[in-house]
Amino acid sequence: MKRILVLFSFIALACMITAAGAATSTIIVTNPVDAAALVYVSGYDLTPGVFYPDETGTLTVHVTNAANAGVSVAEPDLIDSHIDVINQDAYTTTTLIGPGATADFTFVIRARGPDGTYLPLFTIAAKPWGTPRTHSQIKVKVDSTDLRASVSNKPNTFSLEKTDTVNVSIVNPRFGDISDVLIIASSPGSDISPSEEYVESIPAGTSVKVPFAITPHQQSDVTFKVSFRNGDNVHTTSVVLPLNLGADKSAAIPVINNVKLASNAGSYTMTGEIGNAGITDAQGMILSLGAPAKPVGAYQNYLIGSLASNDLTRFTLTFTSNDLSAVPVKVQWKDPQGNTQSSTITLDLHTLAEGSLSGGTATGGTAVPNSFYPFIAGGIIVIAAIVLYTKRKWIISKLKKQ
Repeated sequence: MKRILVLFSFIALACMITAAGAATSTIIVTNPVDAAALVYVSGYDLTPGVFYPDETGTLTVHVTNAANAGVSVAEPDLIDSHIDVINQDAYTTTTLIGPGATADFTFVIRARGPDGTYLPLFTIAAKPWGTPRTHSQIKVKVDSTDLRASVSNKPNTFSLEKTDTVNVSIVNPRFGDISDVLIIASSPGSDISPSEEYVESIPAGTSVKVPFAITPHQQSDVTFKVSFRNGDNVHTTSVVLPLNLGADKSAAIPVINNVKLASNAGSYTMTGEIGNAGITDAQGMILSLGAPAKPVGAYQNYLIGSLASNDLTRFTLTFTSNDLSAVPVKVQWKDPQGNTQSSTITLDLHTLAEGSLSGGTATGGTAVPNSFYPFIAGGIIVIAAIVLYTKRKWIISKLKKQ
């Protein structure tokens, strides 16, 4: 029995607390005029938050009844010479707002004024008729400042078939947020990744940077078209990036030094050092020979692997050739973005071969061909004859004395 009494006590207390809470949300009145006087504007929502000139948006006004009795309202209106109400006839009937309840009145408006802040007057009537109307000022801001788009982090020059990354910077200098930002990249002569990028929103006074990777195949411009929403209104702008093509100043630069040549049974073995005089590392470097050289033997190609900037390593290539005056060494590697790069270094191995016709390793010193030996011997004989002729009297006198 005691448990039942305790339970009923808790239920009664809960009912009293609920009733007290309900009493604080409304004001007790005894007549309709007093109830109508308790109708007020409790807030409003404006989309977009800041208008462009002549832009359309929506204004929703929240009207609350603080009385403990229902109040009928009618004739909501918005008054300002710079603000047009497009749905002027949307509210032609009476709206009943219950005790402590709120009713929303939405206007489709157009801001016709120039840049500035406007304070249109919202007004609404309550029954019984003759009761003073409820008024409230609404703040509407108009700003023609546009979004700004630019390209940053771009190289001074782009190189054919080399990928460089740029940033499309979007700045929102307006007083209101923008949303649904879409950046679409296009170019007739380049591959661009990604082709488009989406940003959900950019708050007022902030910016974003969106990276795009560009690989040029020919001279062309890249256009970034930017579209965004201010409320439900779509705006567009664009930025053009000219691709100034030129040599890649940061690329790896292969250099070959200290070349030596050895001949063996009609083939040649070339050894030397290859260095990287560029700024960036070369990945997966491979050396090979081009015509008129014909690769043979164990070192037809030579894998260097990774060659860091300002580093060098040795290599070996084996080949045959009937012409050693112009032997092209093809160097192929990948840049940091994974693009394949190449360079051809043409070597004159003729003098090296002359120093090693009988086999062994040439040191690069200048050798005399065998075909010159008869001319050298003849020259020595002639010189000896001239000396003997000019000194014949002195030689004869010496012989007599003996």
